[in-house]
Amino acid sequence: MVISIIPIPIKEDVEPDDDLAELILASIKRQKQKLFNYDILVITHKIVSKAEGRLVNLGDVKPSRYARAVARKHHKDPRMMELILREAREIVRIERGIIITETKQGFVCANSGVDHSNIKANFVSLLPSNPDRSARKIRNIIKKKTRKEIAVIITDTFGRPFREGQVNVAIGIAGLKPIIDYRGMEDVFGKELKVTEIAIADEIAGAAELVMGKLDRVPVAIVRGYKYGNKQGSVKELIRKCGNDLFR
Repeated sequence: MVISIIPIPIKEDVEPDDDLAELILASIKRQKQKLFNYDILVITHKIVSKAEGRLVNLGDVKPSRYARAVARKHHKDPRMMELILREAREIVRIERGIIITETKQGFVCANSGVDHSNIKANFVSLLPSNPDRSARKIRNIIKKKTRKEIAVIITDTFGRPFREGQVNVAIGIAGLKPIIDYRGMEDVFGKELKVTEIAIADEIAGAAELVMGKLDRVPVAIVRGYKYGNKQGSVKELIRKCGNDLFR
């Protein structure tokens, strides 16, 4: 199997209500590329959040008394703290200025995904309200326009509780199953595999980050050559239940 990862820059700054699928297709054409059947489009959530209007002007945020108290204790901007709390289903841990929450979408991550990078001054972005739905919408429009069978993965950068550094992970999926389950199969020595499940959506997201970067205005990549089943999946399949999470 040979896998290619093709960077797709988008020169325009994405604005609320932009037709993101059309912008992506125009950018692919500008790069003199085409989509083929079973390509995977990997899209950073930032441009999805921008197109969906998930941007907040910090000047419009009025922090609650609780947000101000927590911000003061942990040396944070009270307006950011207010947004972090609004976007959280649960505060998992606050320690040494690090705020880990479970978001309303079910992700466990820093700052509820509230982010000020690659956003104009005094604004922050929130995660898409329903990243799976966002991925399905983009996929359906692009399939209709190109008549190509593709999959879409929307990504964000998460830290991990047991390793340094951050990695790109899937937060929204359309057109493929996010996990390959090897449980019950035999390895090369005939031993039954008991726990092996490979999070292929996260692996594809991480691989795409190699050409996307954080500073290069490359919010989209085409991953070509990976053989995946054309089945509907959900990012919820990747979210570990709280009772099985040894770090909570």
